Amino acid sequence: MNAALHPATSPHVMNTYGRLPIAMSHGKGVRVWDVNGKEYIDALAGIAVNTLGHGHPKLVPALQDQVAKMIHCCNYYHVPDQERLAQMLVERSGLTNVFFCSTGLEANEAALKLARKYGHDKGIERPEIVVYEKAFHGRSIATLSATGNPKVQAGFGPLVEGFIRVPANDIEALKKATVGNPNVVAVFFETIQGEGGVNPMRAQYLKDVRALCDAQDWLLMIDEVQCGMGRTGKWFAHQWAGILPDVMPLAKGLGSGVPIGAVVAGPKAAHIFQPGNHGTTFGGNPLAMRAGVETIRIMEEDGLLANAERVGAHMHDALVASLGGHPGLKEIRGQGLMIGVELTRPCGALTQRAADAGLLISVTADSVIRLVPPLIMTIAEADEVLAILLPLIHAFFKEQSPT
Repeated sequence: MNAALHPATSPHVMNTYGRLPIAMSHGKGVRVWDVNGKEYIDALAGIAVNTLGHGHPKLVPALQDQVAKMIHCCNYYHVPDQERLAQMLVERSGLTNVFFCSTGLEANEAALKLARKYGHDKGIERPEIVVYEKAFHGRSIATLSATGNPKVQAGFGPLVEGFIRVPANDIEALKKATVGNPNVVAVFFETIQGEGGVNPMRAQYLKDVRALCDAQDWLLMIDEVQCGMGRTGKWFAHQWAGILPDVMPLAKGLGSGVPIGAVVAGPKAAHIFQPGNHGTTFGGNPLAMRAGVETIRIMEEDGLLANAERVGAHMHDALVASLGGHPGLKEIRGQGLMIGVELTRPCGALTQRAADAGLLISVTADSVIRLVPPLIMTIAEADEVLAILLPLIHAFFKEQSPT
C-alpha cells in the first residue's frame, strides 16, 4: 500500500475513525478498487449512501452538467431544483413540505428543533421528546443526547435534557413512561435502527404509536436516514405499516454520494419553522438538489425499489438456509437491502477478513454483520457477496466453538 496513505503515516488527519488499512481509488457499479488495484465487491455502499453504486452512467453526466453550471447558491435566492426535489419527496411520502440540509445529523437536529418549537407554540416551557434504547441519530450534542448508546455518549456530558428513553416495540412501556406528563411533544425513532444493530420496529407497533400520537397531540417523527430511499423495497420503511409520520428526516441514499439531508413534514409540522427559525449554508445547494432529483428519477426508471425487495429477499433466504439453526447465530433481521446478521459473540474481526477476501461489509453493535449494498445489486452479484461472506462466518463459528 502507498505508505503516504496509511493512517500510521498520516499525522495531520484527526484520529476519529477506526480505519482499515485500505485507500479507495475508484468504483464501477457495485465494485471498487483500492490504490493498489485490488478489487472489492461493495456490500456497504458507503454505509447505505451509494444508492446507485459507483460511476452510474446516468448520474455521472448529470452531475458533470450541474458542476459546470452552478455548484452552490445561497438560500437568499430561489433554487429551482429545490422545488423539483421537494415535490418529488412530497409525492412519494404523502407529506407536504421539505427543508433541505446536508447530513442526517442536521436533519435530525432540525427535527428536534421542530418538536421543541411545536411544544413552545403550545405553551410548554420544557418540551420532552421520547427516544429509544439502541437508537442512533447523530453526534452533535443534541442528537448524541437522543442517541441510545452510552459508548458514543461517554466523555461528552452534560448531555442535552428533555429526552425520555423507552425500549422498542413495547407500546405499554411507552404509555407508562409518558402517562400524566404534559411536557411530552413528540416520539422519535428509526423505523429500522441502523447503528443499533438493524433492529426493525414491528408494523403493529408503528400503528400503535401513530394512534397514541394522534390521541395525545404529539408529533410522530420517524428517522429514515439509513432505512429510507428505497432500501427496504418501499420509498420509506414505515410505509410497510401504512402510516404517515409528521416529521421524517432523510439523508444518506438521497443523493447517491453527494452530501444531502432533508426534513419532510406533514400538515401538523410543516409550518412550525418561519423565516429566521432555522437555516443552513449548504442545505439545498444546486449540486445536491440535482443529485437528489436524478437519484429518484433513475431509481424509478431502473425499477430499483422492486430490485431492492427482490435481491434482499434472495440474500435473506440464502443466509437463513446456510446459517439457520447454528448455535453461533442469534438472528437474521432487516428488510430489502438492509440486512443484519447477529452472532452470539462480537465479530468485528470479520470486517478486515471480508476486505482481505474482496468484500466490503461492516459490523455494528459489536456483533451484527450489516449488509447495505447499492440498490443496483443483481442477484448474481448478491451471490458473489454470499460466496465470500458465508465461508467467513462458518470459519468464525468454528473458531469460537469450544475445543
